[in-house]
Amino acid sequence: MIFKSLEFKNAVGQKVKIIDIPLLNKESPYFFQVQVRLQKFITAVFHAQDNGSTYSFKEHLKKVMRWPDYDQIFQAPKLKSNA
Repeated sequence: MIFKSLEFKNAVGQKVKIIDIPLLNKESPYFFQVQVRLQKFITAVFHAQDNGSTYSFKEHLKKVMRWPDYDQIFQAPKLKSNA
C-alpha cells in the first residue's frame, strides 16, 4: 500500500500535517468513500483550535469506518512463495 501525506496551514496559521492517506485506484469500490472522508477530515482539522500538528488519517478511518471495510482498504497483498 502506498501512502501520501499532506501539509498546510490551518485557520490560525499553524502548520498541520496529515499522514497515512491511502492511495487507491479510481476503480476501487472504496475510492469515493475514502475521498469524502478525507475532505471532511481536512475541513475538521483546518478549523480545529487544538495544538495538534500531525494527524493520522489511517487512525481516523479506524475510528469512523466499519472494520471489514477498513480491513479491505489496508490489507497487505498476499505474497506467493515468500517473494
